[in-house]
Amino acid sequence: MVDHADPGDAVPRTHGLAGDPDGYERLWTPHRMAYIGGQDKPADDAPGDGCPFCRVPGLPDDEGLVVARGAVAFVVLNLYPYNAGHLMVCPYRHVADYTDLTPEEVVEVAALTRTAMRTLRAVHAPQGFNLGMNQGQVAGAGIQAHLHQHVVPRWGGDANFLPIVASTRALPEVLGDTRARLAAAWPADGGTTC
Repeated sequence: MVDHADPGDAVPRTHGLAGDPDGYERLWTPHRMAYIGGQDKPADDAPGDGCPFCRVPGLPDDEGLVVARGAVAFVVLNLYPYNAGHLMVCPYRHVADYTDLTPEEVVEVAALTRTAMRTLRAVHAPQGFNLGMNQGQVAGAGIQAHLHQHVVPRWGGDANFLPIVASTRALPEVLGDTRARLAAAWPADGGTTC
């Protein structure tokens, strides 16, 4: 059942059919189902080795996919990226809520986010970005106990037919190579000042 709310509408309106065009642009990420299903998720909200954002800073950068480190926060590639170059900016401290960050953490997370955008532009030339923090499980936080700012580069047409038809996400390079390219392009001063 399809109708047009207005004769000039280019996108037909549908009634309750999942996946039918409805005027929204969606970022489909079926490759993330393994993570959503529980793979690599912490068993609880406690700090320590069970939390990947607590564990990663103790690993070598290439092994933990760390792109850059600041005094109170770091930048890491997402292991389950929405798009190539999907970064996350995390405080080292195990803190869940943005309002609980210290002033130093707020400034450094912001500065590292800006530098991440600049570095991604230099390396991958995205046409836009999605930035955001999911605060709480109901808001979509996969790891709700350790705050992280997503920096997702976007290109026109990046949500193509592959994820929908073939349950496949086309990423142009392996994560280790992406990390190496971004780390090499990261400013020598660390990019931690606003």
